[in-house]
Amino acid sequence: MTDVTTQTPDGEGLTSTSLDGSLLLRPIRGGNAFEETVERLLQTIRLGLVPPGERLAAERELALLLDVSRDTVRDAISALADAGFVEVRRGRYGGAFVMNPVPAGARRIARSGLTVNSAPASSSDVRDILVLREVLEVGAATHAAAHDLSSGDREKLWAAFNDTKNATPEDYRRLDSRLHLLIAEMAGSPSLLTAVAACRMRVNELLDDIPLLPPNIAHSTQQHERIVLAILTGDQHTSADEMRAHLAGSAALLRGFLG
Repeated sequence: MTDVTTQTPDGEGLTSTSLDGSLLLRPIRGGNAFEETVERLLQTIRLGLVPPGERLAAERELALLLDVSRDTVRDAISALADAGFVEVRRGRYGGAFVMNPVPAGARRIARSGLTVNSAPASSSDVRDILVLREVLEVGAATHAAAHDLSSGDREKLWAAFNDTKNATPEDYRRLDSRLHLLIAEMAGSPSLLTAVAACRMRVNELLDDIPLLPPNIAHSTQQHERIVLAILTGDQHTSADEMRAHLAGSAALLRGFLG
């Protein structure tokens, strides 16, 4: 992971680490191991936990994290490579490297390993995901504010905010996703984190179809700061209100562009 030197609200410099690339790589329980492994790795890539151009963890480590066989991990990485999400390099410094740029659009990888384009979202699909997102992420912000966060967690949260604040337009959506996932992690429920990640994947597929507007980024940055400060100060009411207002802004853009 990369060290990040940032400033806390009181102006003191802190060094913390980027969001853990293994955040979503938890043991798989039930279901199809191959499909679940592909889904977790795809979320890790598309939600920015491993940045474009960087290497995924080694097969052995991924197998341990996901509690699946190395053959399953190898097959999943092969499917991701065929779909254009990773490049597999051989040799001493080889491994599976995230493609730069990461393919965009509403796509999934089928059981066969082939990439399938998803159908365009209807207005009812958009409403469905926006309602779910509000329920999940407002709840996550509320519970994150209720937690007695460690100094490391507090530093990591502020660093993630600064990453979004200083992001280029090309990196903004990835870093924005990381910040929201970190807030969900700090709520203290792995099941909630998994749900937020799945929801965020669907939201990002919708966002890929609309332009990234500079005024919207500036406004989102201001909202992010208020959300993070509310969480850091343990203000549950304000964190919920600010997160709800933040999500309403992107919801308005999606409804305006997609109907």
